[in-house]
Amino acid sequence: MIRICMVGTGYVGLVSGACMADFGHAVTCVDINKERIEGLRRGVIPFYEPGLDRLVLKNVDEERLQFTTSLAEGMQGADVVFIAVQTPMSESGEADLQYVMKVGEEIGGLLEDYAVVVTKSTVPVGTNRAVAEVIRKNLKSDVEFDMASNPEFLREGSSIEDFMRPDRVVIGTDTERSEELLRAIYRPLYLLDTPLVKTSIETAELIKYASNSFLAVKISFINEIARLAEAVGADVRDVAKSMGLDKRIGSKFLHAGLGFGGSCLPKDTNAIVHIASEAGTDMSIVRAAIDVNANLPGRAFAKAERLAGGLAGKTVGLIGLAFKPNTDDIRSAASLDLVTLLKKAGCTVRVHDPAAVENFKLFHDDITYCDSPYEVCEGADAALLVTEWNQYRQLDFERIGATMKAKVFVDCRNVYDRAHLEQFGFVYDCFGRADQMSEPA
Repeated sequence: MIRICMVGTGYVGLVSGACMADFGHAVTCVDINKERIEGLRRGVIPFYEPGLDRLVLKNVDEERLQFTTSLAEGMQGADVVFIAVQTPMSESGEADLQYVMKVGEEIGGLLEDYAVVVTKSTVPVGTNRAVAEVIRKNLKSDVEFDMASNPEFLREGSSIEDFMRPDRVVIGTDTERSEELLRAIYRPLYLLDTPLVKTSIETAELIKYASNSFLAVKISFINEIARLAEAVGADVRDVAKSMGLDKRIGSKFLHAGLGFGGSCLPKDTNAIVHIASEAGTDMSIVRAAIDVNANLPGRAFAKAERLAGGLAGKTVGLIGLAFKPNTDDIRSAASLDLVTLLKKAGCTVRVHDPAAVENFKLFHDDITYCDSPYEVCEGADAALLVTEWNQYRQLDFERIGATMKAKVFVDCRNVYDRAHLEQFGFVYDCFGRADQMSEPA
């Protein structure tokens, strides 16, 4: 059993801490947010993630997982201290490391015995070395410690499965002692033959950025193919399927639509562009992927405008707000920009989402929030499917059409087909399927 202190109870910290506790380790999660910690002690999860509430309660009940606002308490007897605080994107696009460095200062002032300090947060190359210097400057005595990088690869909506059955575990260390401690944490995964990549700290730091940037490029690439498919009369779904059958390419992340959002890909793509600039090189492919992604809400708006004969002053319904299903995360979600475009056009906006409404209200509190996708469509001149939640995949279009002012439907996630909607009197548009694009009524 390894004694672990997890600093930060955001998405990465809480999921990682709960899963490590389920591996049999003693985990103390630390956060300065008193209200959050009190809630976690009662089993209240501060964000939506399927199955996480049960996992937390199980390990609290079995006394392997506890929560505190005191870093000193969390570090007491800890073998490993994980830094899992936020690294938001600054206005310049680089990662804001103020929270990471602040934790480093506090760790230095509290460290009494040897421990491995591990960055779980996504940080630019060189951050671990900088954190080590901060810790040394704040040590009260000559205490040994090691730094390590252990990036996470968790997908929102399926994070527990990703942690328990990962594609790989990446460990960046300088010493055998720190490597052995980290290997011991992940020892339960050896039964699954999970590849463990042991590398340098700098390489581990870069791996996360490289992985997420590649996925972003892949998503933007298929969205460029979708635009071309519409222009030449092709179907992006068949193109993507055939591409995905090529083992060199693979089928994942080849779904045309509204692109990437959330807490990782937008932040990490901008960060790697900044890292490259600081290093005197360029990430032109990644910059292009960012530009393509930024234009996708405008494409959805233009599709709705085309079918509706203009949107100025009309009522538009958005079905879904979260950047993907099974999460309440609306960070960098296409819905944010889409609502902004609709409001600028003078539209009345009606929306629904199973989980993301409260988060969305922080950005747009002057639109109408509805209790169902059917209520969203009442009196609307157009409706757009924005997030492909399972409950939106079998909508009753006869019911929807009976209450809409005009039967206009833009399928931003390619869930439906033109023929199905046209039998209920709708005009329909989607992304990258030329034969599915209705002409305006």
